[in-house]
Amino acid sequence: MATRLGLGLPQNRQYDLGRDVPDVARTAELIGYDSLWVYERALFPEPAGQGLYDIPGLPWPDSYRGVAEPLVTLTLAAAATERVLLGSSVLVAPLHLPFQLARSLATLDAASGGRVLAGFGTGWSHDEYAATGVRPFEERGQVLDELIDVCRAVWGPDPVVHEGRITRISSAVVGPKPARPIPILLAASGQRAKRRLVDHADGWLPVGTGVEQISAQWAELRELAAERGREKPIRTVLRVNAAHSAEPFHGDGRRPFQGDADQIVEDLVEHAEIGLDEILVDLQSTPRDAQELKDVAAEVFEKARAAGV
Repeated sequence: MATRLGLGLPQNRQYDLGRDVPDVARTAELIGYDSLWVYERALFPEPAGQGLYDIPGLPWPDSYRGVAEPLVTLTLAAAATERVLLGSSVLVAPLHLPFQLARSLATLDAASGGRVLAGFGTGWSHDEYAATGVRPFEERGQVLDELIDVCRAVWGPDPVVHEGRITRISSAVVGPKPARPIPILLAASGQRAKRRLVDHADGWLPVGTGVEQISAQWAELRELAAERGREKPIRTVLRVNAAHSAEPFHGDGRRPFQGDADQIVEDLVEHAEIGLDEILVDLQSTPRDAQELKDVAAEVFEKARAAGV
């Protein structure tokens, strides 16, 4: 069975959201992509203080300036499509009130006919937490734990009851309900996060940093699942942040998924051999506009399928 392929929707500032998101979404569905994805960046510190991924001195990429709100973007895509799944990789979940996020995702799933994949992470930006966080940065794991519980409760049968630190629902009817149980996928790298995934989530959202690293993490996750007695399969969607160029990248120092379409597809072939369910290819950072994004997305898809991905 071929690896499913997803495409990142245009959220960055070079795109016209109202026009380009529905256009790219429709085109991706026609090309044959299986899913469409969004990511979340709430703000861009200016001047930069904390480094990218909390690494001192590592600059934030310029593409993070003015990233469109993810659920609004997914809603635009949902209205323009019929078949593709609609996922987040990832929503920085502790930046959201659990009850409101659960209701938004349920409404989107009901409206789209059961196509939502809820991908959550805890994030790393102290600036984002200072601006929008429900609880302090240090409590982000606890907030994610409760958010997962609130989602399961709100999406489940009425009356909904939940008693937590952030959300208290004594007994209530909460609707609309999702069209089907929404899968929850987590971006988990640390040991505590992996245990959370194995015990409470449906899937894993790694980032494509190299075949050996992803293979090792996937093996560790499966081993942990066996240790903790998990029988349900772990759904896997690899996020690929591609840096496409018209010409191939020459010389040393090429990063995974950097270069022309053929080089990106070579990396896709290698990563597909790991045995993950799906690969999300986010190509939006380098194209000048939506037409170029659609052209590159079509070329990558056709060459990937021709190569057996």
